[in-house]
Amino acid sequence: MPDAGPEATEARLVDHLVELRARLLRAIAGLLLVLLGLLPFANRLYGWLATPLLEKLPPGGQLIAVEVASPFFAPLKLAFFVALLATMPWLLYQAWAFVAPGLYRHERRLAAPLLATAVGLFYAGCAFAFWLVLPMVFRFLVMVAPEGVAMMTDINAYLDFVLVVVLAFGLCFQLPVALVVASALGLVTPAQLREARGYAIVGVFIVAAVITPPDVVSQLMLAIPMCLLYEAGIIAAGWVRPRREA
Repeated sequence: MPDAGPEATEARLVDHLVELRARLLRAIAGLLLVLLGLLPFANRLYGWLATPLLEKLPPGGQLIAVEVASPFFAPLKLAFFVALLATMPWLLYQAWAFVAPGLYRHERRLAAPLLATAVGLFYAGCAFAFWLVLPMVFRFLVMVAPEGVAMMTDINAYLDFVLVVVLAFGLCFQLPVALVVASALGLVTPAQLREARGYAIVGVFIVAAVITPPDVVSQLMLAIPMCLLYEAGIIAAGWVRPRREA
């Protein structure tokens, strides 16, 4: 009887590729569906995004469009970003549904809560940046503007600035998840994380100084939560480590 090994392997590979294609199509379809629903409200979304700056500008202050097509492309870009954020749980679920069957039970038991925590922390970081950090940043920038200089920012430049700050805070809030993953993989131990606390605090303040605008308040508003998240990561790593060793 001929060996069916290669044929079976090829069949499994084809099944995986078909499954991957289906998951990608579902993910893209969900993203496009939300994007199409947001397009009629793109200008309203941009008006809402501009609120933290417009509220801090003196009377008559406004945003401007330097490029001819900016009034069209800037709201469209924002609508795509909002759609991406809104469908992130759906996109991650499709990725999880594809890889989960190949994981061991204990790996699924650890990965599922980590994935949910990562999404929640990312949303928390983005909300923290938009509602707390950006208003204080814009207040500082308006205060330090030289006398006689009218602050009139291009809508594309403003959008890029806000997206960078929001995404940076969302990614920095992933620190506990990164520590737990490193501990679960055996790269570090909770004891090593506690010993490196001083170096971590210095690194956090350096990262905050690089990411945030040049004012002390916004740097502290990123550094202090990251220090607290580092401590939370140590606690969570200590809970995961014994289970891994067992």
